[in-house]
Amino acid sequence: MQIEKVKNMKNICPNCEKKTELQHIKTTEDIIVKGEGINVPVEYYKCLECGAEFDDPKSKHDPLALAYKEYRRRHGMMQPKEIRELRQRHGLTQKEFCKLLGWGDATLSRYENGALQDSTHNTILEMIKDPRNLLSLIELQGDFLAEEKRKKLIGLLENAVEETHSFPFIYSEHFGKYSPDILSGFKELNLNRLFQAIIFFCVGGVLKTKLCKLLFYADFKHYKNYASSITGVRYVHLKFGPVPDKYRYYFATLENEEKAISVDEVNFGEYVGEMFYADKDSVLSVFSNSEIKTLIEVKEYFKNFGAKSIKDFSHNEKGYKETYDGQIISYAYSDDLQI
Repeated sequence: MQIEKVKNMKNICPNCEKKTELQHIKTTEDIIVKGEGINVPVEYYKCLECGAEFDDPKSKHDPLALAYKEYRRRHGMMQPKEIRELRQRHGLTQKEFCKLLGWGDATLSRYENGALQDSTHNTILEMIKDPRNLLSLIELQGDFLAEEKRKKLIGLLENAVEETHSFPFIYSEHFGKYSPDILSGFKELNLNRLFQAIIFFCVGGVLKTKLCKLLFYADFKHYKNYASSITGVRYVHLKFGPVPDKYRYYFATLENEEKAISVDEVNFGEYVGEMFYADKDSVLSVFSNSEIKTLIEVKEYFKNFGAKSIKDFSHNEKGYKETYDGQIISYAYSDDLQI
């Protein structure tokens, strides 16, 4: 353990019960989570009178919670907020969700409040993020739900399945598959979410260069705040800034096969740009609340940026500066994101 910052102050020591000089120490230390050392920031007070060390009872800083969050991020596990949103999205109580999954009543409450989930339980949660799997589960063992609630949930899930298949999964074979890791924001490539995000940013018209940057910032900002990307897309360093890997195929598919966007050429004097327009409504129900919030925040943040200004802005990202042309930009750089 190496002390990084020390600040002295006077206050009451809870050990010797004297008003004495205290050291407010900020440092880092390794916390062992399932045999893995995770370095996290810690802070505490040390009494210079009796030598006792103690936490600030008013502080919300929780090193163990930070260690769990980082462990989940490293291993591509769902964060507590994602688990809670998954349940709430379908209008289920904690008790109903646990009964549906065959878990003890307190299990989900612990996970949603920060306890580290069992890896098997995490796999189940990941599986039922797919509406097809949750629908099958409800149909097989959802009889305990009130009849009206069960029918409503089944209807919503059937609609979600239909929306998901509006972008056939056979595209995955064309665009390639890869395992979730730090280069994809610990998400498997989800073409439906990617396509819906593209349509969302194309509403009202957007230049291709700016569109690529909006997607980059949405995915990296969500990873920065919630430890997972939105789409699972990898981003590559190119001359005009970070762009989704294979972005040309994605845009062409949406334009020519899905008829979801249209493209016009715009003359800017010295060069011609491509303006993308949405021809369909974006299906926001495929996103979680945090993902929708992030998409809106990114669109609002850059609303007054032109293609050149957002390109120049992205060139100042640490993840862009420290990579070379054609290299995939790791989501680890999200910690240094400018927004």
